Amino acid sequence: MRRPHGSHRVVVAAAALAACGWIGLAAGAPEPEIGALVARAGERVAAYYQRAQQLVCIERSTVVPIQKDWSPDVGGFARTVESELRVELDASQDGEIPEAHVTREIRRINGREPRPRDLKDRSGCTDPTPVSPEPLAFLLPSHREEYTFTSVRQGHEGNRAALVIDFGSAQHKSRAQLIEDERGHDDCFDWKGPIAVSGRFWIDASSYDVLRLDRHVSGPTDVSVPPPLQRKYRFDPWLTLERDDVSLRYKPVAFTNPDETVLLPESFESTTVFRTSLQSIRTTQSFSDYKRFLTQGSFRVIKRGGQ
Repeated sequence: MRRPHGSHRVVVAAAALAACGWIGLAAGAPEPEIGALVARAGERVAAYYQRAQQLVCIERSTVVPIQKDWSPDVGGFARTVESELRVELDASQDGEIPEAHVTREIRRINGREPRPRDLKDRSGCTDPTPVSPEPLAFLLPSHREEYTFTSVRQGHEGNRAALVIDFGSAQHKSRAQLIEDERGHDDCFDWKGPIAVSGRFWIDASSYDVLRLDRHVSGPTDVSVPPPLQRKYRFDPWLTLERDDVSLRYKPVAFTNPDETVLLPESFESTTVFRTSLQSIRTTQSFSDYKRFLTQGSFRVIKRGGQ
C-alpha cells in the first residue's frame, strides 16, 4: 500500500490567540473593509505569539484508509497516535513577529508505546510529522502577500456572531513534486512545492479571533514524479491529487495567573484523495490538556488550561 504522507497537511498547531468575547453586528451595519479585517485578525494571532513562549497539549490523531468514493477501505486498518504537541517561537529579529513551529513527541501508537521499528515501518507513514508549520501563519504580515482575500460576509460559528472571509493563493499555478518520505518510512510518499489553495476562515465579529479555518486545493492538481521514482515504483510522470480538504476549529480554554480565556485548536479533520495508485486517507485529530509556558524574568512557569 502506498500512502501519501502529506506533511504539509497534517499540521495542526496550538495556535494561540487572544482573549475571547463577542457581540453581533447591528442589523444593516456596513461590512468592514476586508483588508482591515484581515490585518486585525493577524494582530490577534501575533499578540499571543509575542506573549506566550510555549504551548503544550495532547494531540490524538486517527487515520483511516478510504477509497476513491470516500468510503472506508476494508483492506486497510485505522491507526491512532497520541502525541505531546509543543508550539515554540523563533527568536524575533529587528522587531519582527516571531513565527510558531510545532514539534511532536509520540507517546502511544494504537494504545502501545512506540517501538524502534515504527521509525521506518510503512505503518508509520501517516503519523504526524515531528515538525510542522503553524496553520494560521498566513495571517501574519510576512505571509499575507502570498494570498488574496476576496470577500467578507456575516455569519455564525457555533453560538458566536462571526465574519466569514474567503481567501486563495495569490499564485494560482501549482508546482508540486512527489518525493519519498523524508523520515525514511518504506513505500511512503509526500509532495513538496507550492500547491494553490483556497478556503475561508471565520473570525469573531467583535474580538477578531479566528474561530474556524477551512482550506482545500483549488481543483484536481497534478503532482510531477521525478524519473528515479518513475523507474523505481513504475509511476506515471504525473499523479493527480483529487482533493485535499482540511477543517480546523477552535475552542475557548481558560488559564489562570494571569486569568484569561484563549481560543485554541479543538479539532482538525482532513481528507486526501488521489486519483491514482496512492492510498487516500481521512484524518481526524483532537487536542486537550493545554498548558502554557510564560516567560517571567529569568524563569518560566507552567499554567494549565482549565485550572
